[in-house]
Amino acid sequence: QVQLVESGGGLVQPGGSLRLSCAASGFTLDAYGIGWFRQGPGEEREAVSAIGYENGRPYYADSVKGRFTISRDVAKNTVYLQMTSLKPEDTGVYYCHKGGRYLREPYGSSWTRLHRYDASGQGTQVTVSS
Repeated sequence: QVQLVESGGGLVQPGGSLRLSCAASGFTLDAYGIGWFRQGPGEEREAVSAIGYENGRPYYADSVKGRFTISRDVAKNTVYLQMTSLKPEDTGVYYCHKGGRYLREPYGSSWTRLHRYDASGQGTQVTVSS
């Protein structure tokens, strides 16, 4: 069955870096895309980044462009989110989501819509604080 396992979160000072991992099983990354979403305390889950299934094309929210880099290792069936220049507002639980059957490339803005995804992991906490 489909399973997604996030890891790599932690406590980091402003300006620091973290690399999150999303290990996928039950499907392959060359057939379905992956989206990273985050949820701060008392907030709705928001789209951060996604990676397409055809060629690994990256997509980013404006708030993280130039600071975050998404990548994938198809052989390991794992997606990574390298986060640099972290800010306190990046704090939250980060979830990776598997694209659903109707999330097809080119994504346009559809990758930001949570209902386009059909599975997620348990999340990993990222806290940016001095």
